[in-house]
Amino acid sequence: MSQHPPVPLGTFPTPVEPAPRLAAALGLGPDDLWVKRDDLTGLGGGGNKVRKLEWTVGAAVAEGADTVVTTGAPQSNHARLTAAAGARLGLDVVLVLRGSPGGSHSGNLALDGLFGARIAWAGEVDRAGLDAAAGEVCARLRATGARPALIPFGGSSALSARGYADCGAELREQVPRLRTVVVALGSGGTMAGLVAALGSDSVLGVDVGALAEPAAAVAEFAAPLTDEEVAPEGLRVRRDQVGAGYAALTGPVTEALRLAARTEGLVLEPTYTGRALAGLRAAVRDGDIRPGEKTVFLHTGGLPGLFGHPAAVTFAEEGAASFDA
Repeated sequence: MSQHPPVPLGTFPTPVEPAPRLAAALGLGPDDLWVKRDDLTGLGGGGNKVRKLEWTVGAAVAEGADTVVTTGAPQSNHARLTAAAGARLGLDVVLVLRGSPGGSHSGNLALDGLFGARIAWAGEVDRAGLDAAAGEVCARLRATGARPALIPFGGSSALSARGYADCGAELREQVPRLRTVVVALGSGGTMAGLVAALGSDSVLGVDVGALAEPAAAVAEFAAPLTDEEVAPEGLRVRRDQVGAGYAALTGPVTEALRLAARTEGLVLEPTYTGRALAGLRAAVRDGDIRPGEKTVFLHTGGLPGLFGHPAAVTFAEEGAASFDA
């Protein structure tokens, strides 16, 4: 694992805010629920990927890279923040995205362009195909004399998970007697760092459908960061919020988006934070999270993704009732 120090990109520690009205709506006590605002990390619209990029881009810079390459879906928050990190540090950025051009010009894609990233469309490929396309892009860059560094899918690795071990340390100080942190589980690095810092029993990951075996990824990334054994089967993972797939908008997620907005003025998005809150709600219903326990909802950001999701935008707009005096 790289021994290079992280490069500062975000504003830390992020605040923790009480959410008493949301807690009451979920069936928890008014002092039970807190929101860790990792949507307020500063860089490029904020979000959890900033903590990871401090480590991965820091290693790339230390090793002499002048270009960073990464992969993702068209509305990838990680891709958007990689583009922002490149802009701040004076690095070229190439984003290798699944799909084809022309499907959308909104949300994260608009910000990718604003930050100056170049996009290589990989077509309708699986994860292996996406990785292969990124490898080809790196080879082409080297042929032109560039020095590319490849940042993994979602920015997740044992190295980047150190950023969320730091987040776990913040939470220990900010929320004494913390029982559970609830977090969206995508590529695995965010949950892995929290598990390394807080223990497997204190972190509930809500699968969003990004990986076939997300618990295995969490265990792989967490293991180098802790002296304790991390087994996939020992992790707290809910897989009941994926619905029809990663990009699908589900009924429980729409309910979660509306609930957070109308109780706390808190804006979530449909892929990650919306699923995480739907999972928290389900966990309260089935007794996995109980009243009287300190629970933290980790807000991982992703607001631009809301505007890049047509079904979610339609749902949100339809919530505005007509005024009849």
